[in-house]
Amino acid sequence: MSVSPPILEQLMAVIVDRKAQPRPNSYTNQLLADGVAKIGAKVQEEAAEVVEAAAEPGPEGRAHLIRETADVLYHLFVLLAHAGVPLAEVEAELARRFGISGLDEKAARGQKGAS
Repeated sequence: MSVSPPILEQLMAVIVDRKAQPRPNSYTNQLLADGVAKIGAKVQEEAAEVVEAAAEPGPEGRAHLIRETADVLYHLFVLLAHAGVPLAEVEAELARRFGISGLDEKAARGQKGAS
């Protein structure tokens, strides 16, 4: 019995494949061709929709939040693929931060920028 990779890895693999082997009528390829400004605008739009959905009450609000979160993750992954950044590098950064106080990590970033 084979075990499929987690869905986020599968999604990123499809996006990277679309970049390497463009397909006609592919929304992903259209975004990749439009570049950082267009992809970034979609990330911002979808992130705003996540915030709006989070404020909606009840099961409908919850379902809306889940859908919008999926949208923002997809668009972030397209942006990463466009920039040539593998998901594994983002995962490694999250792992590096794991167990570190968010306030301590943020302060350390501020000190590096001040140098």
